[in-house]
Amino acid sequence: MSDDTDQIDVAEWTGDRHVNDLMELFGGQWWTSARTRPQVEGILGSSDLVVAAVHRSTHRLVGFARVLTDEAFLAIVLDVIVAPDWQRQGVGKQLMDFVVEHERLAAVESVELVCQAALMPFYRAWDFTENVGGSRLMRRTTNTAFLGVR
Repeated sequence: MSDDTDQIDVAEWTGDRHVNDLMELFGGQWWTSARTRPQVEGILGSSDLVVAAVHRSTHRLVGFARVLTDEAFLAIVLDVIVAPDWQRQGVGKQLMDFVVEHERLAAVESVELVCQAALMPFYRAWDFTENVGGSRLMRRTTNTAFLGVR
């Protein structure tokens, strides 16, 4: 377990330097493990905001998040991931602080995300709520893992 979270730089993604690290992070998560490098390169180029948490001395990517947004009404936070050896040390907090405080999201009416129930207490720290009025998540997918079938 690492203990130098103050050595983490959180900033917008700046190129392809950490794609291998990102592939490793994605490989460790049930919802991202099947992503291919061309798919990942595509989402990096197509996302509106991509955030990297990098350990300063090793230059290792230890956290990641991305956002899709119209910058007015809706932003959707996706793929918030922290390396297992950095979890529960504040890296996820740093990522989310960067995202919700980003100038491109300042005027957005609704910032949304989808998470597992166990992570709901974490996201409540940024005023995310499961109280979404009459809205319900609907999904059309070819990935059965998203339907609870693994």
